[in-house]
Amino acid sequence: MTNKWNFRTPTTEELHKRDELVEALGLSPVICLLLVQRGITSVEEVKKFFKPNLNDLHDPFLMPDMDKAVKRLNKALGNKEKILVYGDYDVDGTTAVSLVYKYLRPYSSSLDYYIPDRYDEGYGISYKGIDYAAENDVKLIISLDCGIKAIEKIEYAKQKGIDFIICDHHMPDDTLPDAVAVLDAKRTDSTYPYEHLSGCGVGFKFMQAFAQSNGFPFSELEKLLDLTAVSIASDIVPITGENRILAYYGLKQLNTNPSLGLKGIIDICGLAGKEITISDIVFKIGPRINASGRMMNGKEAVELLLAKDSEIAREKSENINQYNDERRELDKKITDEANAIIDRFSNMEDRKAIIVYDQGWHKGVIGIVASRLTEKYYRPAVVLTKSSELITGSARSVTGFDIYKAIESCRDLLENFGGHTYAAGLSLREENLEAFTQRFLELAGEEIIAEQMTPQIDVDAILDLKDITPKLVNELKRIHPFGPDNHKPIFTTLEVKDYGTSKLVGKELEHIKLELIDGSSKTPMHAIAFGMHPHSEHIKTMKPFDICYTIEENTYNGNTSIQLMIKDIKTEDN
Repeated sequence: MTNKWNFRTPTTEELHKRDELVEALGLSPVICLLLVQRGITSVEEVKKFFKPNLNDLHDPFLMPDMDKAVKRLNKALGNKEKILVYGDYDVDGTTAVSLVYKYLRPYSSSLDYYIPDRYDEGYGISYKGIDYAAENDVKLIISLDCGIKAIEKIEYAKQKGIDFIICDHHMPDDTLPDAVAVLDAKRTDSTYPYEHLSGCGVGFKFMQAFAQSNGFPFSELEKLLDLTAVSIASDIVPITGENRILAYYGLKQLNTNPSLGLKGIIDICGLAGKEITISDIVFKIGPRINASGRMMNGKEAVELLLAKDSEIAREKSENINQYNDERRELDKKITDEANAIIDRFSNMEDRKAIIVYDQGWHKGVIGIVASRLTEKYYRPAVVLTKSSELITGSARSVTGFDIYKAIESCRDLLENFGGHTYAAGLSLREENLEAFTQRFLELAGEEIIAEQMTPQIDVDAILDLKDITPKLVNELKRIHPFGPDNHKPIFTTLEVKDYGTSKLVGKELEHIKLELIDGSSKTPMHAIAFGMHPHSEHIKTMKPFDICYTIEENTYNGNTSIQLMIKDIKTEDN
């Protein structure tokens, strides 16, 4: 599928503000333009952006119900009540449980944690989990990354004499559960200044408030920011505002003094001794933590993250790495089967969304398969399988289509649903599958336009190769951590040519290792284009072509050099 390149033309006002920043700060014009386009327009804002400060975290008591949550927790600890820390089985949930459990462990000898089984209990608060709490004389459950819609289950817990404090970041319904406290910045009555926290982030704010109320030093909580950074990266929440501060310091912790559990994962996925980035969490650390809940039980991920012994951490990391290998094989198998179903669709060109179902598919990987289908076909994708008596599924979307709202409009056909704008989960009875499929496809057909089904690359700026200097690379580093709403800048250079030394590399010669020149520079610039071997014939002709790319540093044998990571190539033929 051909990508559409969107070039952002700066306004006169943006150029004016760029020039002001260049003059005041001595930064490269392109860096100043990137800052302005991110809404950072004054010298003071640039300084704050380049150097996030933990003192700029918001007062946690600005979140609705925070005072009630802290009061109930203090009471439970004072009365030596049994407390259960309950969380979802994905990365966000398991890091959240680990953070809260770790922080409260010195203050309670009656603390336990619980991760529901994906296959036996499903997502969120379960009756089985509440029964476990009741059998163990638990008086307070702190739920993390789930619970915002668990109205009946919270009522069931109340009947058993169990209080709930809900820490969630998913979209709430009009009616909130009748818990002691519901901490969610997306509540309609919330005036909390930042609504994009991860589930672990909400747990962090709860612990921050608890620490403040008791006069405990922030430094102990700061040590747990590595977990918060892993959740922020893995849950794909915006890396702006408060999340930027948490991610910035979390990455510092991850790179200098990670917990034994995270160190175990870092070692096993080959990141030891390297500068760990958000991208490393997304593609290496997060999937391994997730694999525990996908293939076995998320509880093992928490056991790893709580490990106090390096030998246990190593053993658990090896287990989780094995689960991840199994997950990869399963993911490929089911993706191939889903693609085979789609190949049989007679009207794929006219379909604005994809829904595929097989009752035998493994529930743990259908979210990944939905992501793969969306990437391949650039349409919203819903992947469904059978789980117990219900059909359950995961959905992923494309830019501009709110899949959560689309699924919500079918709520009369569903047993349960939840999620975000671009990712959601749902369950329904088999007799409602046809009606759901028809309604969802009709809705997508009405709302999605052709442009949304074309992969887009937003280009931040056009550069000549001579502009790519060590100074520019160092200034780019100051904009990190990169992620949603603070994306890694994408640049374009027009009419580059092969220096004559480019070659195919990889096991199947599927990648191109490039050395490029343009009209501004005769010194070759190194680049790598993964999976772009079809362009090699044109490149060998020495004819010009256009590239869009991110700028990276490549370290090999102790030497670091600048390398362009090619995202797309346009020749006269395409």
